[in-house]
Amino acid sequence: MSSQTEKLSGSATAKMAFASIGVVFGDIGTSPLYTMREALRPVISAGGDTRLAVLGVVSLLIWGLLLIVTLKYVFIIMRADNHGEGGILSQVALVQGLLKDKANFVLLLGIIGAAFFFGDAMITPAISVLSAVEGLKIINPGFGSFILPITLAVLMALFFYQYRGTSDVAKIFAPATGLWFIVIGIMGLVQIIKDPAIFQAVNPYYGVAMLLQRPGLALLVFGGVFLAVTGGEALYADMGHFGKKPIRLAWLCVALPGLLLNYLGQGAFVLTTPAAMENPFFLMVPSWALAPLVILATLVTIIASQAVITGAYSIAQQAMSLNLIPRMEITHTSESEQGQIYIAQINWLLLAGVFMLVLVFKSSDALASAYGIAVNVAMLVNNALAIIYFYYSKTLPRYLVIPALGFIFLIEIVFLAANGLKLASGGYLPLIIGTFIMIIMLTWMRGRNLLIAKYNRESVELNNVLQSLERHPPSRVAGAAVFMQTDAKYAPSALMHNLKHNRVLHDRLVFISIVTTNQPRVEVDRVSVTQGSLGAWMVRAKFGYMEQPDVPAILRSCAPFGLEVDPRQASYFLGRRVIKSSPKSAMPFWQQRIFIMLANQASRAIEFFRIPPDRVVELGMQMSV
Repeated sequence: MSSQTEKLSGSATAKMAFASIGVVFGDIGTSPLYTMREALRPVISAGGDTRLAVLGVVSLLIWGLLLIVTLKYVFIIMRADNHGEGGILSQVALVQGLLKDKANFVLLLGIIGAAFFFGDAMITPAISVLSAVEGLKIINPGFGSFILPITLAVLMALFFYQYRGTSDVAKIFAPATGLWFIVIGIMGLVQIIKDPAIFQAVNPYYGVAMLLQRPGLALLVFGGVFLAVTGGEALYADMGHFGKKPIRLAWLCVALPGLLLNYLGQGAFVLTTPAAMENPFFLMVPSWALAPLVILATLVTIIASQAVITGAYSIAQQAMSLNLIPRMEITHTSESEQGQIYIAQINWLLLAGVFMLVLVFKSSDALASAYGIAVNVAMLVNNALAIIYFYYSKTLPRYLVIPALGFIFLIEIVFLAANGLKLASGGYLPLIIGTFIMIIMLTWMRGRNLLIAKYNRESVELNNVLQSLERHPPSRVAGAAVFMQTDAKYAPSALMHNLKHNRVLHDRLVFISIVTTNQPRVEVDRVSVTQGSLGAWMVRAKFGYMEQPDVPAILRSCAPFGLEVDPRQASYFLGRRVIKSSPKSAMPFWQQRIFIMLANQASRAIEFFRIPPDRVVELGMQMSV
């Protein structure tokens, strides 16, 4: 789909832009629910000139959207596409392709970015839905005791519905989110008309002046302002689903105007009604509009949460393909859209994390302290990788793009320092979550590499085995035997165990090795087929990091090369490793235990490679890590 989106006609581009509104902009679109309140709180509580404080905060919000989201993501980073795909791991694969042998630290950056993305995927649903449901307190303070139960019920329904996919409800995503941007834009415009002087905030002088006059509060203000740009990374991450032009069109024509009008309107409202700063978003509408607004806000936060959750599935799938995490069973929820997937383990882990956050923090005010750090780290990683990419690729003039990204990088460092002030009041939580996920990824990578190295040392080259069998052929039986290879050079353990215990071979031997490429999808030349000693067939199949390997499909695609095997009639020989700890391991004992636990929880190759389960023969072996 990504290769086609950039060739759309004008009407098709407009339709795709409309569709993108419901998926790409839900997170950043719901930021006005809490951003102004959190950004104003420190300066107002410290006293002083309220008007200058409001103009300063609104100015920072405007320029944050223009610099970080519009300039950085829309006009610069979206040019760093990997065959039309975006996102942190696509960016890693792209930069690795440029740096080749010098790319180890790039993978480390990708691990950091992906780990903190999962932290963001827990916090976003919690704070978004909670902040929307809190509008009930504005309708009637007596509803306050119902906020937590309603929030938990909404989140539980959201996560329990995931296994059915998004196709049933996706049709309402764009209309509901589009209506949201229209509504919040009108809400802001009404207040702007009452006090047009708020347009002074467009001048960046007011933001800079407030920070210079009150430097002690600068970082506190930045911590609140940063909430306005969370969700901006989705423009890049979802680029492969909709294309650059539709996302840019939707941002510039719908999302950005709605956000700017609403922030200006909230600023104007606080200037005319200072008492409303405790929750300016909901208080700026008349009482008759509160209930419909709360309902619409809750719906849009559910949509925003849905987009983040499905993004987590996509990142997890890519991480599996790149061997950053263990295999998990992937369920495809749509027959026509290959990107619509469901991963049960990720779903329940996210639900547990979201419930923990809601029950621990209990309010969006408290959650705002935890929100920001995870996104901030992911944004810094995006920026660092973009600087490397544009420096080496020369797709844009270096003298323009590197200084621009460098300036924004410095701003994001300031944001990180501001978010660091929230550590004691809840900001530690996303750091713990991100660090834990990083440990999981690094442990899995290290343990897997150690196992592969040990396996290769103890293995025999496949060509030598086949040549030896050709000289001293064992008994042969009718049929086709398919062996999966970790490394195309070495004989798979399942072959050696089969020879050792059964002392027979099938008439046709097929050895399949699967390679994950730096491209998101492989469009041509997916398989290469050669024939070696003993008449064995060597099949090398390439899959993109956004694809799930499919062994029966590989076999069907071998027919033009002379290898005709019915996937439903072949026998599949798989090795099943039982991993034990060892005092001689290069890994410390605690890391061995984590790796063994992960290996035991990994999905079986049968499900992951879509092998017919009734045609599988598994042969076990024991290895120490």
